[in-house]
This record gives sequence, structure tokens and C-alpha cells, in this order.
Amino acid sequence: MSYEIEKSDAEWRAQLSPEEYRVLRQAGTEPAHVGEYTDTKTVGVYSCRACGAELFSSETKFDSHCGWPSYYAPLAEDRVEYLADESHGMRRVEVRCARCGGHLGHVFEGEGYGTPTDQRYCINSISLTLKPAP
Repeated sequence: MSYEIEKSDAEWRAQLSPEEYRVLRQAGTEPAHVGEYTDTKTVGVYSCRACGAELFSSETKFDSHCGWPSYYAPLAEDRVEYLADESHGMRRVEVRCARCGGHLGHVFEGEGYGTPTDQRYCINSISLTLKPAP
């Protein structure tokens, strides 16, 4: 796939910490309940840690108690891309940043959360940077 922001593997490794690289560039997952944004209530916008693209708003963040930050929708559908993920013996939908291809997490549907979309974007904190509202 082609992205607006493309860098070599060496460039990504130089820009990101080893853990950021593992999650964003190798589709890893941070451990549950350790991410800096799991329980935050700060009002603002969450951007891709790799490229700065604005992806999620605190207005769509909700408490799912799953161990990772959860949102019921991205800022706009063109901000993220979706890929089928059949790793680990599961069928899931991977969510990536549409600008740089960074792995963000997964989106799940039909879990019964009382959200407008009935979706849960389960996103790694380490994939995001929060820009608090002024």
C-alpha cells in the first residue's frame, strides 16, 4: 500500500522508541491496563504518534473496561484504514493510520456497548499522542 508518509524501516526505527516501533510498525499490542490513555478523561484530539495525523476525539472515547482506550468512531472515515486480520486464530479488523500505515489496534462490532455506532475501536495508547483542548 502507498501512504502519504513513507519512510524506510531504518527511519522509523530512528524516530520511534523500540516499543512504539513494535506496535506501530510491526502490529504489536501493548499490555492491557498499562497505556497512558486507557483511563484519561482529558478533552482533546488523539493523533497518530508516528505521523501526527488527527485520528480520534475525546468526545467519542468511552469506558469499555477492556484495558485499552476505546472510541466509538474515528474523527472521519478517511483518517483510518481497515484490514482483515486473521492472526492468532481470530477474525478481527485491524485499524491503521491512513496517512502512514501505523498499526493502531482493532475495531469490534456488536458487543452491546451503548454507543451510537455499536463499535469499539480498541486502540493502543502507545500508537497515539493526546493534544489537549485549549
